[in-house]
Parts: sequence; C-alpha cells; structure tokens
Amino acid sequence: RLKLFKGTVIFITHDRMLMSELATAMVDIDRGRVKLWSCSYDEFLLRREAERETMAEAEKQFDAKLAEEEVWIRQGIKARRTRNEGRVRALEALRSERAKRVTRGALKLEIDTGEKSGKVVRALENVDYSVAGLQLVQDFSWIVQRGDRIGLVGPNGAGKSTLIKLFLGEIAPTAGRIKFGTKLDVAYFDQGRAALDPNASVADYIGDGRDFIELNGQSIHVVSYLKRFLFDSVQARGKIRTLSGGQQNRLLLAQLFTQPANLLVLDEPTNDLDVESLELLEELLLDYTGTVLLVSHDRQFLDQVVTSLLVFKGHGEIEEQVGGFSDWIARGGELHPARANARILPDRTEESAEANEPVANPSSPIDEAAGYEARKQAKSEQRRLQRQAEQIPVELQRLESEETEMMAIVSQPEFFNQPEAEQQKTYAAAQVLRTKIQALYDEWAAVEAALEATTSD
Repeated sequence: RLKLFKGTVIFITHDRMLMSELATAMVDIDRGRVKLWSCSYDEFLLRREAERETMAEAEKQFDAKLAEEEVWIRQGIKARRTRNEGRVRALEALRSERAKRVTRGALKLEIDTGEKSGKVVRALENVDYSVAGLQLVQDFSWIVQRGDRIGLVGPNGAGKSTLIKLFLGEIAPTAGRIKFGTKLDVAYFDQGRAALDPNASVADYIGDGRDFIELNGQSIHVVSYLKRFLFDSVQARGKIRTLSGGQQNRLLLAQLFTQPANLLVLDEPTNDLDVESLELLEELLLDYTGTVLLVSHDRQFLDQVVTSLLVFKGHGEIEEQVGGFSDWIARGGELHPARANARILPDRTEESAEANEPVANPSSPIDEAAGYEARKQAKSEQRRLQRQAEQIPVELQRLESEETEMMAIVSQPEFFNQPEAEQQKTYAAAQVLRTKIQALYDEWAAVEAALEATTSD
C-alpha cells in the first residue's frame, strides 16, 4: 500500500528489508551527525562504505600529521625558541579534533564461548504445555545439537517465549519430557528488560559495583568496556532510566557478553537496535561457535544468522524448517497473524457430564458434522504433506550443490596452504552440511510414508 501511495512518506524503521523495498532517500543520523543520501537503501550502503574507506584514509593521514607536530612540540630548547604561536594553536586544534573522533568510537562486540558443551544441548520428547485452558505447545519433539543456530518465528502470543522457558527449564511441560545437555553455560537475553533497575548506574549494572570486570581472562575497566558499546564516560556514570530503549538493549547485550556462554538464548535482541548495531551483532553470531536460540521479527537478521527455523503456526503446532526466513518463504511458508494462536482445551467437568449422556444415533447430524470435520482435517494434512514432499527435494538439491562446491575447494592443493584453524572451519562446515542433508533425507522418507498412509486411507 505504501508503494502505491502518491504522497511523501517519512518513516523510521530498523527493518532493513522494508527500507530496501520502499526508501528512495535516506537520512543517516550517526552519533550527532545528520546526512541526507538521495538514493535507495542498497545504494546508500555502498556509498556509505566508500565514504568510510575515504574517511579512514584521511584519518590515517591526519594521525601522521598529528604525530609529526607532537614530535615538534616536544623538541628541545632550540625548537622552543623558534616555534610560533600559530603552529601551537594549530596543534591544539588537531588534538581537539582527534579527541572528538575517539569519542565517536565504533561498536565492538565480543563473547567468550567458554567450555564446549555436550553434543546434544536439549532433547524434547512429545512435549505439551497448556495454561488456563490454552494449548500453547502440542506434542512437540525436537533435538538441539551443539552449534545449531535456530530462529523462532510466528505471531505474537503463539508460544515462542513459552518454548524458551521450557527450553531453559523455567517451567515444566504438562506432558512429555525434556532432556538437558551437559557442560552448558547459558546467557539469556530477555526482551522484557526485567533485569534492569532504572535507578542503578550503568557502570554499577555492568560491574556489579566493581570498577573492573574479567573478560576472556583479562581485567578491563568498566567504563572502557562500556565504550565498546558506544557509551561515553558520562552515560556510564548516569542512571539507567536516562537511557533510550535502544541504549537499554545495548546495555543488556553488554552485560550478557561479560559472562562465558556456550548457549545464547536471545528473545527479541534486535528491538530498538540501530542498523550498525544489528550488523555487528550479526557478525558476532556468525563467528560464534556455540549454540544460538533466537526470537526476532527482523527478517534480514534471521536470514543472516540462523540455519533453521521453528515456525509457530498457532493452536500449539510448531514446525521445523531448514534454512533462513527467506528460504522458508520461497518454499511457500506463510505467517497467519489473524489465526487463533492457542487452542482452547475442553473443560474436564463438561467431558465427565457428557460421558453420562446417551450416545447419539450414528446417523445424527452431530455425527455427520464430526465426520465431515475429520475428512476436512485429513485432506488438509494430505495437502501439507504433499507440499513438504515437493519442497524437500528442492532444498536437498541446494544443500548438495553447496557440499559439492565445498568438496571441490577441499580437493585443491592450495587448500592445505591455509592455517590449520581455517581448514578445520571448512571441515566443520562440511560436516554440518552432511548432517543437514541426512536429516532432510530422513524427513523426506517420513513424509513419503505419512503421505502414503493418508492416500491409502
């Protein structure tokens, strides 16, 4: 609808796909500087990167000039006799400009994965969860292995946060069981910001009252650590209540990354984050070797980070899909925000009363309606299985093509000239691909068997 609108549209969003589709000009607000770019979002990214490269070269030359002047000002008596006040003032201006540039800084994210976890992180077997008569999770089985990066998508209220709580052991399933893996260090990002005390100072929140924290075996001052997350010294000493929503999210991420973790559970970490922070968080998660469970409405973020999806379809139904958000959409996936998100369970007292009533005649309208509903559900299930049977070979072809390309790289003599760490990374990626391919073949066989059963019925 916005594309068809003939007037001017000014919109603020962190949804990069939306910007790419709609924007014809960009206003970039970066740490106090505002600049207009008369181009699309994709073109803006290219131009901004080119500008940053130019600025980096200019800053390099600036630093060389500043170093030269600093040597001059520190020369002996002969130099002090000949120096002029204009050159001294110029040096002061250079120092001032350099100080401003440093305070602008750049976001730097790191995380210590700590000890490697066991191979199986979680195993859910026929898990149900209901509350107040609402079925949020129904008969769900799922295995999470070390190194998986899984995205959770679905309408609000569909049960994503509930599954996270089940996954973390904060609540128990009403049926089924959950097996917990070993050697797990969990870091949990809470979308509700419940852990933030608005009256605490930013530095005290990170350091727990201490001036230094331990990070990757090194001691670092709290204010220096916060500068990595774009908090200056004034903000570091200020109260949390003075921070914007995006700054509070950055603070939560800063606190999250102070602890070693081989399992990251991130519930809407992208809310209120600026684009630069999003891109850097993506880079961090792509380099992260632990396991990631992620809830986000940012489609591009999901595409960049996750290797599989859990799709919450409503009524407690959860479906696992290989690939990112766009892969799922390309295979015909669709979210249904208007669907009822949870199934209302029947009242047990009513069931007991109904059990004592006379059985209806088999030919009654009630039974006919029930039979029609059963046939309708069977047809719907058959169509779903047929779609899966058509989609899986397409995904298999894509993955097997990737595996062929990777094996071609490994077979080249130049491959073994790389550092050992790079070789191992490639081998690990190949193993992940093989695991996905085998899982898809198993899923395909199961789908074909189920489809055959429905057609024979």
